Amino acid sequence: MRLPRLGGALGEWSEDPLWATVYDWTVEHPQTGGALWRLGIGSDLRRLYAAAAEIGEQPAGARVLDIPCGGGVALRGLRRDQGVTYVAADIAQAMLDRTMAAAQERGLADQVQPQLADVEDLPFETGSFDLVVSFTGLHCFPDPALAVIEMVRVLRPGGVVTGSALLNDTGLRYEPMRRLGRLARILGPGCTGEQVASWLAGNGVHDVTLDVSGAIGYFRGVKQG
Repeated sequence: MRLPRLGGALGEWSEDPLWATVYDWTVEHPQTGGALWRLGIGSDLRRLYAAAAEIGEQPAGARVLDIPCGGGVALRGLRRDQGVTYVAADIAQAMLDRTMAAAQERGLADQVQPQLADVEDLPFETGSFDLVVSFTGLHCFPDPALAVIEMVRVLRPGGVVTGSALLNDTGLRYEPMRRLGRLARILGPGCTGEQVASWLAGNGVHDVTLDVSGAIGYFRGVKQG
């Protein structure tokens, strides 16, 4: 997968980009971060926390895939001694290192397995996960439709796929941000909410929901048996 690169002082996805550090910081500081999310992208940060909480609902023995794991912000949904296998996957080793550091700090490292992985060609067997999460990832991928195909492929029948993305159809207010992100090579082509729902449904996912919060859309669906 050829992820877009960040230019100049922002760093690159293969390193430890400044953009990723800022994003992680906002998520871990609800009051200040929440204000920045409302101001910058018109979104309620609590929606991310609520979506990540589904990770903590998985029973012992469940397998969870977090792709791209980034700096490990979704770990906030994982509980200590939950007894699940949490595969944190990313194309960048720097992001895996950040995730594992976060897992150690939260006392979760015994459940977390880092994995270098290309979202367009996931190195996992078909139907091998009970839950696949992808927070703020689709808008970074060169081919978000193929990413959805792969995420659904590795999900077991009856399993849940959920995540979030900056969408292309959330209004002109956010168009300058989207254009700037692409010029800086932070963002890929992105997608609309309708496209996300269509890709999921077209790959055997039903009960698809899409909840838009400012520039971000939160999606969820269940793979048909």
